[in-house]
Amino acid sequence: MAWKNQGGSPWGPGPKGPWGSGPQSQGPKPSDLEDLLRRGQDRIQQLLPGGHMSGMGIALIVIAGIAIWLLSGFFRVQPDELGAVLRFGKHVRTVQPGLNYHLPYPIETVLLPKALRVSTLNIGMTVSDDSGRRGRVVRDVPEESLMLTGDENIVDVDFTVLWRIAPDGVGKFLFNIQNPEGTVKAVAESAMREVIGRSDIQPILTGARNTIESAVHQLMQKTLDSYGAGIMVQQVQMQKVDPPQQVIDSFRDVQAARADLERLQNEAQTYANRVVPDARGRAAQVLQQAQGYKEQTVAEAKGQAARFLSVYDEYKKAPEVTRQRIYLETMEHVLGPADKVILDPGSSGQGVVPYLPLNELGRKTTAAPAAPASQSGASR
Repeated sequence: MAWKNQGGSPWGPGPKGPWGSGPQSQGPKPSDLEDLLRRGQDRIQQLLPGGHMSGMGIALIVIAGIAIWLLSGFFRVQPDELGAVLRFGKHVRTVQPGLNYHLPYPIETVLLPKALRVSTLNIGMTVSDDSGRRGRVVRDVPEESLMLTGDENIVDVDFTVLWRIAPDGVGKFLFNIQNPEGTVKAVAESAMREVIGRSDIQPILTGARNTIESAVHQLMQKTLDSYGAGIMVQQVQMQKVDPPQQVIDSFRDVQAARADLERLQNEAQTYANRVVPDARGRAAQVLQQAQGYKEQTVAEAKGQAARFLSVYDEYKKAPEVTRQRIYLETMEHVLGPADKVILDPGSSGQGVVPYLPLNELGRKTTAAPAAPASQSGASR
């Protein structure tokens, strides 16, 4: 018995089948496939010249179909994409952004991955937008961020990986890995755990971030290249490096003590750098002054000795003349600065002009007032 003749069925009362309601008694009946084909053939014949399927009409249809098929090979690659052209499913070439062409389907097809876009992957944390606070909310993921260091301490590391498809690795990216983001995340977490496991906790918490980031970057790139993933790691950025929450206060106290120790050491070194050069400079100055005084004294002594020897040589040649010359030079040296006039008493004063203090008389005359003309004449 047909489904429509059953009075009741598992799908409810009425003439229903397993795929829904049966045929309705009201409304127009749908056309069958032959009716649709016949209508389409009639329309094509109306469009053809002469109204019937001639050889010319068939040729025009074939040419139009081939033209449309060839034009279907044009495609556009967006600025952040690269086009991977596949020929019968095999990657044959990569095209740059812009308008390009490939052989129409099914000979060639194209895939358009976002190869020029840099993707960001957060590990150890999740970042979400908070519509209520109009900001970003960061939540910690302990199963990803907690890691064991080389000195058997636990550290909480949150980091970010920036990656993109390698320019020459589009084919590898499309066909060698199934989940690119999951692969990058697993490789990044494994590489970070390996590098952290070879390091002590103190350098990790202080100044070894750049070294760790570089080591993780190199290890990730090496691992992804061995997979043939066609992925290029741009940068690894460590966002937060802290001890576990339970002991973070104690670690902060230790860090503060170490910071005070380094500060005091730097201050002592600064004071030493300032005082020691100053003392060395003063010592060098004293030594230079002593050396100068030594050289001056020796030079003066040698000069006086040489002068004495030269005078002695002259004295031996003419003792009387030399004694007279020495006496005159000595008297000139002694009496030269003296403001005195000495008269030889042996001359009895003859031919000697009396000494007049002309300078003093001139000053007195200048200071006295001028006499009247009558008096001057009378005095004459």
